[in-house]
Amino acid sequence: MLKFLLVVAVVGVAIYLLVRVIERRGVRRRGDGGAGGRPAPRRPLGPDDDPEFLWNLDKRKRHPKRRPEDPDAGPGAGPGPAPAS
Repeated sequence: MLKFLLVVAVVGVAIYLLVRVIERRGVRRRGDGGAGGRPAPRRPLGPDDDPEFLWNLDKRKRHPKRRPEDPDAGPGAGPGPAPAS
């Protein structure tokens, strides 16, 4: 019986030490960044995650582009019904 408890204790200590080493080394699963140990750089998943897109969107919202007006059109020209003659 004492031999059995000794074997269980040794196996438990060995498993504990193995898990500690694996956690400290940071062993990665497949697909977590490759063999280099460094994770792949994160890319935006969609336009709402892209900081440059959001910056441009905010810029356009604050300062909308003005449409060039037709120099031949008078002040009354534009969309809508034509004046009756």
